[in-house]
Amino acid sequence: MRIIKLKKKEERRVQRGHPWVFSNEVQDLPADAVPGEPVEVRDFTGNFLGRGYVNPRSLIAVRILTRKQEDMDAAFFTRRIGSARDLRKDLGFGESFRAVFSEGDGLPGLIVDKYADTLVVQSLTAGIDGMLDLVLAALRDVYGPKTIVLRNDTASRELEGLERETRVVLGETSGMVEFEESGIRYRANVIEGQKTGFFFDQRENRLALKDLVRGRRTLDCFCYVGAWALSAARYGATEVIGIDSSEKAATLARSNAELNNLSAKFLVGDVFEKLRELEKQKERFGCVILDPPAFVKSRAKVREALKGYKEINLRGMRLLEPGGFLVTCSCSHHIDQELFREMLIDAAWSAGRQARLLEMRTQSRDHPMLLAAKESQYLKCAILSVE
Repeated sequence: MRIIKLKKKEERRVQRGHPWVFSNEVQDLPADAVPGEPVEVRDFTGNFLGRGYVNPRSLIAVRILTRKQEDMDAAFFTRRIGSARDLRKDLGFGESFRAVFSEGDGLPGLIVDKYADTLVVQSLTAGIDGMLDLVLAALRDVYGPKTIVLRNDTASRELEGLERETRVVLGETSGMVEFEESGIRYRANVIEGQKTGFFFDQRENRLALKDLVRGRRTLDCFCYVGAWALSAARYGATEVIGIDSSEKAATLARSNAELNNLSAKFLVGDVFEKLRELEKQKERFGCVILDPPAFVKSRAKVREALKGYKEINLRGMRLLEPGGFLVTCSCSHHIDQELFREMLIDAAWSAGRQARLLEMRTQSRDHPMLLAAKESQYLKCAILSVE
């Protein structure tokens, strides 16, 4: 196994548990290193730090998989994936959840979502791609799924020198799956839907609606397949309206409402425009939910993204009746909690409203955050009372 040595005094962050080694921290990155090649990482004096895989094309030169001098073989992946499963079981998750969350589960570059007996896998790095057969074998051993789908269609794969693809590697599927989360049945498309088809990361935040929406008219913006909207309807909202730009998503949301015998109306359109229209029509809501897709894909776009976040939040605040609740989210790790909070302060001021922060929540526990890697905490969910 090739050895990668760090420069002098560059080992502390890695020793403290961070799984990434950046290219400027390495003494000499071999020019002939193959993207995804297994490597051993040592400090300047030769002390062992860990094993993982290298990519000389990436700013993150090495991602560490283990702090032990062990083989990264089929047994290794079975243990690691089994440990991730046991955590979800101990926490009381049902049959559908995020089964592997990359760095949070000690497997950087790997995402797995479980929809009943269907697994959807995302291989985000050359290292995981090179070991994909071992990963798939381990998933079959741990879960015994009927179907496994590869959703390797993310832009991040191109940065790793990988092609995009979507294919079924076990069993058969039309793409549609049916599953349960928190007592609500859903249908989602694991072939064509966003990400892997559904967003499990908001599971526990959706449960928080129980104390917010009862007896209130509720607006769900960027509603996708209707998870927030249906949760609001289930918890006693008097009227629920969802908005999404995708006709396919809105159609699926309507189907999910019918599946659960819940009442919700789903509109198709640009959320920014719809919010302006609703304000002009002097519509008012007791709860507004804002869960947009990531507005920012790189640090260079943060300022531009903050303008978009501020726009939807000030519009959302203006639509609230006095004492109404705003549930507002950001899923970009480039915008940290403090930036998000400052944006909300600006939005409240521009909207002419006074807001109180009741909670600042984060991602569901099936998306565990590696303590030493703040990058693994990406989701912010603020619950505000707006006067």
